[in-house]
Amino acid sequence: MKAIFAIVKRLLASNAISYIVTLLMVLCATSSGDTVLSNGNYTWLLAVMTPFFFVFYDYAKLMHLGASKKDYCIGCLISYGILAFGISLVNTLIHMLIDPVYPARAVINMMDVCKWTGNNIVVAALQQMFFLLLVMIFLHVLLSMQLYWYGWLTDAALVAIVCIFTPIAALRSVLSNFFQVIMINGNAFLQIGFCLLLSAALSCVGLYVLKRKTL
Repeated sequence: MKAIFAIVKRLLASNAISYIVTLLMVLCATSSGDTVLSNGNYTWLLAVMTPFFFVFYDYAKLMHLGASKKDYCIGCLISYGILAFGISLVNTLIHMLIDPVYPARAVINMMDVCKWTGNNIVVAALQQMFFLLLVMIFLHVLLSMQLYWYGWLTDAALVAIVCIFTPIAALRSVLSNFFQVIMINGNAFLQIGFCLLLSAALSCVGLYVLKRKTL
């Protein structure tokens, strides 16, 4: 257990560039007009950047230090959970405290766009957290595959899904329904349940990929 917590500590500490870039975007991004984007939206950038560092920077270093692949995998999941909680907390606070006093007629926060704020604010924050957790795990697994044939096949499949499903109305509806379930969904039980289910499935895939991964 100590090894896992040591890995979590190292993963979070080595992610400084992601923290700095995200902080600068949140503090410095500006919008003008009657309708503006909430600066809290930029906190999601941390969820997008972090898997790149965990996969391409930290993995090799931790393996050279003698960490086991299992401990690395668990450490990544714990770190993603911590970051998802932190990002959701910060964006929720921005939405509650800063967005209402912003000098604009309408401030667009992704929590509103995704219909999460139709629930209790705590429930909305949980929906955001589990969605961001899913995003980070998905990116981690996808990035871990990139040096192998099944990674290229997955990339091709994702591109094909977008290219084929988007122009065909019936298939576009299927794609839209998928995102409505995991993201743009006011039903907290359904949305959180699907995010957890997909996160668990992707974690299993990620562990399978990790076992076959070499330095």
